Amino acid sequence: MAIQKNVKIKNRKARFEYEILDTFTAGIVLRGTEIKAIREGKASIAESFCEFNSNGELFVINMTIQEYSHATHYNHSPKSERKLLLNRSELKKLGKEVKNSGLTIIPLVLFTNNKGLAKMDIALARGKKLYDKRETIKERDTKKQLSRIKKSFNN
Repeated sequence: MAIQKNVKIKNRKARFEYEILDTFTAGIVLRGTEIKAIREGKASIAESFCEFNSNGELFVINMTIQEYSHATHYNHSPKSERKLLLNRSELKKLGKEVKNSGLTIIPLVLFTNNKGLAKMDIALARGKKLYDKRETIKERDTKKQLSRIKKSFNN
């Protein structure tokens, strides 16, 4: 697979499963071949979430970066925890919200910026209840029907 200049890996389930309250862009600490695998598009953030450790540092957990195809025995492990880089004030705000309100931090998009660095859009989110999910499905279906009607009306 060819290395891509701009990579954008989305967590498609996030907006369905969670109500997004606030978003942040964070850098990621990567080792060796991880950035090359991301540039090949071999990463997944579908089942991942973010958590604070005892030192107050934010880590993304359960993010999968597949092993790089052209690496030797110095390859990385696919499911290791990866540190996220944010300003101290942002970390304090997120930590306080998670501790007091019981909110969750989830990754939305993993991308590379113009300089080729890997970044991640993370969100402070609240889990949706079943009836909220049904409402989301209903709204999506209504939008689809409206667009079909508009399309047939214009033709």
